[in-house]
Amino acid sequence: MNISDNKVLVANRGEIAIRIVQACRKLGLDFACVHTAEDAHSGHVRLARELGGQGSLYRISSYHDANELMVVADESGATAIHPGYGFFAEDYRFARRVMQRNRGLIFIGPSWRVIRELGDKINTKRLARSLGVPTVPGSDRPIYDEMEAEALAASLFDFQERQGIKKPLVLIKASAGGGGMGIEEVQDIDLFRSVYRRVRNYAARQFKDEGVLIEQRIRDFNHLEVQILADRNAKNIVHFGTRNCSIQSTGLQKRVEIAPGFDPGTITYKFDAQKVLDDITTHSLALARKVKYDSVGTWEWIVTRDGHPYLMEVNTRIQVENGVSAAIARVKGQSGIDLIAEQIRTGLGDPLGYAQDDISFEGMGIEYRIIAEDPDNGFTPWVGRIEEFAWPGTDKEPWLSLHTHVPTDQPYDIPTEFDPNLALGIIWGQDIKQARERGLEFLNNLKLDGQTSSGQRMKTNVEFLKGKTPAILQF
Repeated sequence: MNISDNKVLVANRGEIAIRIVQACRKLGLDFACVHTAEDAHSGHVRLARELGGQGSLYRISSYHDANELMVVADESGATAIHPGYGFFAEDYRFARRVMQRNRGLIFIGPSWRVIRELGDKINTKRLARSLGVPTVPGSDRPIYDEMEAEALAASLFDFQERQGIKKPLVLIKASAGGGGMGIEEVQDIDLFRSVYRRVRNYAARQFKDEGVLIEQRIRDFNHLEVQILADRNAKNIVHFGTRNCSIQSTGLQKRVEIAPGFDPGTITYKFDAQKVLDDITTHSLALARKVKYDSVGTWEWIVTRDGHPYLMEVNTRIQVENGVSAAIARVKGQSGIDLIAEQIRTGLGDPLGYAQDDISFEGMGIEYRIIAEDPDNGFTPWVGRIEEFAWPGTDKEPWLSLHTHVPTDQPYDIPTEFDPNLALGIIWGQDIKQARERGLEFLNNLKLDGQTSSGQRMKTNVEFLKGKTPAILQF
């Protein structure tokens, strides 16, 4: 089948749904979109109607209902499903079902076996260590014996003290947990047993598994990522550079992403920053080749203040911040790479068509996440009606691209069912100085206002983003 004969079901909402539809049109593909009642006025619904007609839209009760999505896939005649990010994007059971059902579909993402293999953080750690890839010191399997757990914790305290860490910490984590559940810190080995038993009992109640992980707690670090892309046969695996995602909310949710991950040509670091960037890309590619990775993915790293990188996890999906990596990438000297389109094209069977030597990087990119929230109050989400939303046109500012599902020609009520993410502003500059200047110009000219039903003015994170811009990539 020629890839243009495919029809893609966009199994997501908002900004990512819009970008998937745009990528499909770029590739000459037909598409179908879903939406819930709450999203009736979302920009992805409007775009689908404009480009594909009313017949391209299907109303569902929930984006989390796999059965509904399968029904829509059959009714629309879709041959492939793109999960976007969130929802089913990293659910290997969903990916397996998509491919193995009676009317099998293509899952636009890694193969379900790869998702399962890398979705297990313990397994990822074990695989990484087998290749000599550095991971956070600690266990790479669940521990059920208290004496073994205490001995490992004692060795981690000793390791940190030898590193000169004044206040060493050890994490005790429920191995079957997720989303931050079942994690406690220990500051003193004498307190270990009581905390260990508390976490173990919690894990048994919540997850029916008493296994725990013991890890060193690393506090002072930068969060870096490596963007990977591979075609379906996993023979052609390349990277699209690094990103720095260290500017986050108090809840450790990303708010600004910068590519590349460090700027050793301009900023002085206490370590060889270029070597760190080279090392984490080399290690990420090695693990991708080991598991025969076959789609877009992100390798997430922490880098300590003394320049030691540790692999945290692998995200087996397209990420929100893919566009900032694309902004600085050049393929065979050409700009304008679209990683979502590349994911779809290769996911449908096209060969990658280029090698690592064909990819170069130019300038610096900054991505701002524009969110209705109150940074001064713990980043509490704001809900209300947006009455004004405008920014400098991209025809006048070619260094700016903005992705949003929020209409600009009519008021928009933010749905309470979802996170109040409004837009992504991606800035390109020839160097860090120009990128910062352009970033502040964009934020200063952004018009975003609204009110609640009781007349309280809109809260956003724009001022927070402005305040963080002058110090990007400093460590």
